[in-house]
Amino acid sequence: MANELPFEKPLVDLRKKVDELKRFGQEKGIDFSEEITRLELRCKQLEDELYSELSPAQKMHLARHHQRPTSLDYIQSIFADFVELHGDRLFADDLAIVGGIARLNGVPVTVVGHQRGKDTRDNIARFFGSPHPEGFRKALRFMQQADKFKRPIITFIDTKGAYPGNTAEERGQSEAIARNLREMATFGVPIICVVIGEGGSGGALALGVGNRVLMLENAIYSAISPNGAASILWKDASKADQAAEAMKITAKDLKQFEIIEEIIPEPQGGAHRDLEAQAESIKDALWRHLKELSAMTPEQLIEDRYNKFRKIGYFQERQASEAHEPNASSETVEQNGLVADAELSNVKNLAESAKV
Repeated sequence: MANELPFEKPLVDLRKKVDELKRFGQEKGIDFSEEITRLELRCKQLEDELYSELSPAQKMHLARHHQRPTSLDYIQSIFADFVELHGDRLFADDLAIVGGIARLNGVPVTVVGHQRGKDTRDNIARFFGSPHPEGFRKALRFMQQADKFKRPIITFIDTKGAYPGNTAEERGQSEAIARNLREMATFGVPIICVVIGEGGSGGALALGVGNRVLMLENAIYSAISPNGAASILWKDASKADQAAEAMKITAKDLKQFEIIEEIIPEPQGGAHRDLEAQAESIKDALWRHLKELSAMTPEQLIEDRYNKFRKIGYFQERQASEAHEPNASSETVEQNGLVADAELSNVKNLAESAKV
């Protein structure tokens, strides 16, 4: 197993022992078939144990694996007749964003995605998948064209975040992201977003306002990267694993919070183990959701998208008349993910003032 991650080392070592035993048996003419069978069975058991209960930190490392398939890998495997488009018609062609026109099972669609590099030179050219403002404006141009010609939009999300340098800020990074959020909310065509690797910060959300948001099993999606969170909380980016454990960034967590609609399974060991199988799984999910959304009118699609994001999160509040009752039950209201302790405190203060 080449390019293994640290937590995969026990499995890699065991497989090496199996290979060595096979080679030694062939060289010496000794039959080790019974021992090899036993070790191979142990390999299978260890593999099942290893990948069945991955921690958030381990999933983070899988999502960042340098061999993990990129947006272009999936576009070439899933769609037919892909024609890549370039440039934002304002400043430049940001290679951290790719997109164009293609067909999904014969249906014309617009595809947009973050694009990481395959090697050091490619990563430098693509800013490691972190777009500048012109990248977001490029994506928006493609999506506006799709809305004009009534083509469904499919986005692939895979970035640690928007490019953080001075050049990006000088050219209006925050405005570009905010404009994408606003415009995507108003498009009258189906929008399906797929988090294929790491979805981080506003750089991810700029392509993430969809009717349906799907995630690969080992992908992560968060308001800030675990490294950034660790830098803020502990002043130490090396504690990213610890931050990942606390941030609830896995597909399983986000499905429970109803932030995403579906988890797309990955081949055992990660998407990079079998690109063809992974692409087929994504294609099946895209087609199912596209057929469902295509039955809606433009007005219904906009309303559906609004309701999806409006319902995310909740808080608990207590009625004023119940504030002084020790056994009063709390009413759960779907709103913004915070507990209204401040409001409860104000009510208690008012009650105490009334007694005086």
